Amino acid sequence: MSQLDQEKRLAARLALLSNQDAQDCNLYRPDEDDPEAEEKDLGDAKILFTGAFQAPADWDAAEREDYFGDSAPELFVTARIECEAKPASAGFFEPEIGDYVATMPGLGEVLMFYVHDFLDEEDGATYILVRDEELLD
Repeated sequence: MSQLDQEKRLAARLALLSNQDAQDCNLYRPDEDDPEAEEKDLGDAKILFTGAFQAPADWDAAEREDYFGDSAPELFVTARIECEAKPASAGFFEPEIGDYVATMPGLGEVLMFYVHDFLDEEDGATYILVRDEELLD
């Protein structure tokens, strides 16, 4: 990765962490060896939702079905996520596919999301999240 890419990445990280529209969130990682085990609490992060996920126009029906699976396409959203811990510190992490994201948009409500995919971009990753409806009444 070039020095310019590192500078863009750091600038994007700091911009997100200081963005007033970014929400506090917490990330959890399932134990791959024991699905019954408690998820590992990765730590605190900031999340900025950037909109609904739009499947590329050139995807055919089979590609869409494969990508969305049994989930309704309207449950897919895009977001930027940055760990609050400093890079290279013991508490630093980067979200991975399969992680869970817990957000609290307000009034004590908790919304859960699943990291489904990500798009690597020059200034960091945009994550494609799926809202977990199981916790909704």
